[in-house]
Amino acid sequence: MTDLSIAIVGAGRMGQGLALALGCAGARVALVSRRPHPVTPPLRLHEGPRAAALRGADVICLAVPDDAIAPLAAELAREGAIAPASVVLHLSGLLDREALAALASSGAGLGSFHPLQTIADPAAAPERFAGAYAGVEGDERALAAGTALAQCMEMHPVALAAGAKAAYHAGAVMAANYTVALAGVAERLAREAGVPDEVARRLYLPLLRGAAANLELGPAAALTGPIRRGDRRTVEAHLAALSGDDRELYRRLGLEALRLARAGGLDRTVADGLEAALRRGD
Repeated sequence: MTDLSIAIVGAGRMGQGLALALGCAGARVALVSRRPHPVTPPLRLHEGPRAAALRGADVICLAVPDDAIAPLAAELAREGAIAPASVVLHLSGLLDREALAALASSGAGLGSFHPLQTIADPAAAPERFAGAYAGVEGDERALAAGTALAQCMEMHPVALAAGAKAAYHAGAVMAANYTVALAGVAERLAREAGVPDEVARRLYLPLLRGAAANLELGPAAALTGPIRRGDRRTVEAHLAALSGDDRELYRRLGLEALRLARAGGLDRTVADGLEAALRRGD
């Protein structure tokens, strides 16, 4: 893997993080951006024509927003910047190789490589990527290149069918972005209950860490709380204390928790009672 040359187009957080992680693993990496951009040391932006850097690369990663992938592919096609021996991978979790259709005539391998990890600080990427998963999709050459990239960074590659990416990516949003959104709801409810702001911001963090650690056992085994215990009175008290969107959110998530509780062996009669309480008002 380390004898391959990799060009990354786009110097945002993910582009820089990928460049740092691959560089730390010993790969030869060029970070390419048309616009001046501050970068995390020891990274440096490639100097000179973009096409020259790309045509000399074995793997080219397009680290740009989803809406920019197809226009960038078309631009690179017009420039003749992609060599037939190269593989081009975009980093979208949602889009598949069709986003690179403008490059079909280049003869390059085409696909996608999606690191399943959040990167707020590029400097943390080498550590954050190690042990994480990466969705890999595309033609045969793209799958091989994406797998090699993942293994270079000590990630676990997962091959995805093109038509499955939307569901896969929705799962990623649920796991990461919506967990953060739920933490925001929990913080707001704590403030509404009279908890001081500075405490509310931290109140549930140890609980979140514990829940995340429990997930190593699988969701059904990790589930705790009133629904897993079959505590209908507590669930009904929560529903009575909430209103509007908060109540609806609690009900919908409660039904998902109940599905896990049933899988975990919750008594059927108790589970049916909980479901009736959660569905009241449907």
